[in-house]
Amino acid sequence: MLKRALVYFTLFLCISLSAGCFDILEEIQLNKDGSGTIMVTLNMSKSKTKLASLMLLDSVNGHKIPSEEDINEFFKDAIYHLEKTPGISNIKKTKDFSNYVFTLSCDFNSVENVNIIFKDLIKNKGTNNYTNLSYNPSAHYFKRHFTQEELIKKSFYKLKSEDRKVFDGASYTCIYRFQDKVRAVSNTDAKIAPNKGAVFLKIDALSLILGEKNIQNKIELTK
Repeated sequence: MLKRALVYFTLFLCISLSAGCFDILEEIQLNKDGSGTIMVTLNMSKSKTKLASLMLLDSVNGHKIPSEEDINEFFKDAIYHLEKTPGISNIKKTKDFSNYVFTLSCDFNSVENVNIIFKDLIKNKGTNNYTNLSYNPSAHYFKRHFTQEELIKKSFYKLKSEDRKVFDGASYTCIYRFQDKVRAVSNTDAKIAPNKGAVFLKIDALSLILGEKNIQNKIELTK
């Protein structure tokens, strides 16, 4: 079931490759006790006119175009997996086929519950980088881990030149909100909100793929 969900997620990316500009948004609301909410959004609204036409085709430039049924199946499988993950609750989804904006969110008891989700997704994929998030309340810091995988860069260079161009307008954004005030961040591209309650980081997808920038960030909170 989980493998099939991963297949449909790949189809999501194929839509993006064919259509052009897209944005991925990762949002986390972290409570003092380590529980919280995570939401991931795939926003392709900038290309919605082109996408509406592409969805009528079977494939473009060798990329299979998923149908609405394929996308619905992806959400069904993803939610099934989340429901089976310990510490995960309040699972929600939104599907906007008019603007091509899709979200998936859930509550977690601790960041370790979120790490389990990612661990299952990348199991047997040639990596041991299972830890995506960590939180130490006694040391007052939250950390977003990230390790650049050479496989991602190699896969990018295997794409046709016209397919690579779509990443020029793509981005990956992280927004983290806290109950405590933020004191400092380690990622020089990250910005602390004026009220000190959130951190914003936006990286263009091409820089992320090529390893020129990354989303790793240690966020120090006030005691």
